[in-house]
Amino acid sequence: MIARFGPAGNSESFYAAGHKATTEAPAWLQTLGLTAYEYQCGRGVRVSADTARTMGALAAEYGVQMSLHAPYFISLASAEAEKRDNSIRYILESARAVTAMGGERIVVHPGGLGGLSRADATALAAQTLFRAQQALDEEGLFAVRICPETMGKINQLGDLDEVLEFCKVDERFLPCIDFGHLNSRTLGGLNSREAFAAVLDRLHNALGAQRAGAFHAHFSKIEYTKGGEKRHLTFEDTVYGPEPAPLMKLIRERGLTPTFICESDGTQAEDARMLMRLYEEE
Repeated sequence: MIARFGPAGNSESFYAAGHKATTEAPAWLQTLGLTAYEYQCGRGVRVSADTARTMGALAAEYGVQMSLHAPYFISLASAEAEKRDNSIRYILESARAVTAMGGERIVVHPGGLGGLSRADATALAAQTLFRAQQALDEEGLFAVRICPETMGKINQLGDLDEVLEFCKVDERFLPCIDFGHLNSRTLGGLNSREAFAAVLDRLHNALGAQRAGAFHAHFSKIEYTKGGEKRHLTFEDTVYGPEPAPLMKLIRERGLTPTFICESDGTQAEDARMLMRLYEEE
């Protein structure tokens, strides 16, 4: 096995090439040598069952691994029980959709602190994730892997330790390590080979070799302020980072096989190819 690379949604170049329907993405990605695609449901799971099945069939035909980004408005530690219940429903809807697409991974934002301490919010969010996994299992969606994501704003749930704690809820959970988010919430701290290596070491120590080797990842350069993430950039940026080359070299040296989804602003397909080329360099 090798690492996989692909975009989050469709880049500007996809539409510039004359494509209109997202179902055309797998064939187009194959021409670029990319082997992963993250379907975007940030504003709600609105994809029809027919479209999801079509997407899945085409992804299988063109060798593209599907994942899905669950709605942004999930709030695992909300003080309101109704919002936590709704979050479970959104995760369940996401799981149904990604299964129809032939994928397994759904990326989940933990949300805010809900007025709680970080420790209490982490505990409540873990409980909500446990209930979400129960809901998936009750519907027979055993193969779906919930991927809690590291977040970019300091006042959100989702630093590295919190995400690793969430992944202890169920052995099927995989972390979604967003390296741009981690760099943002540490105000530029993810800026060296040693810093990347420390993240990978913590994954291994917390989750073991199998999950640490096949984790889900997002990568983009992100502008940040004192509060963390501000906006996504492209790889042309030379100010904010993080720079991908040291990480890609580490991934290859360690024989890890994560899926990297690029979330650059409009150039996510091109920048995903750059990640792939850096990974392939001897």
